[in-house]
Amino acid sequence: MKQNQNSRRMAQIAREKLGYILLFEMSDPSLALVTLTSCEVSLDKSVVVAYVSCEASRYDEVTQALARAKGRIRSLLGHALGWRVTPELVFRIDTTADEAERISRALQNVPETLAVEKDEDGYPLVPDSNGQEAQDEC
Repeated sequence: MKQNQNSRRMAQIAREKLGYILLFEMSDPSLALVTLTSCEVSLDKSVVVAYVSCEASRYDEVTQALARAKGRIRSLLGHALGWRVTPELVFRIDTTADEAERISRALQNVPETLAVEKDEDGYPLVPDSNGQEAQDEC
């Protein structure tokens, strides 16, 4: 969504209000441990895209719970914001935390071949019979 200074400020306000609503106003147990990561507001304030994060195993459950509660959340948000138009809510699952965790796990499992000492061209240095590394003299 195209953003400018005003829409970023409005997104911050919408994020604070929406976070408060999800934390204190909603009593659905399916929405427990759901984190609001960010919001985007359209330039005309008619649409708010809210990104939420949760455990990967609960994506479907949380998506369905947010779809069920969308009307109530939108109504509460409209009263909290006080804008002329109550924005349409679009909820999306934010998977960046899951991707970061996957990358972190991949970096912890470094293959043994990366620990082998290499020359400036990237070829492994092969030890000779004395236990010293042989240098190619080409």
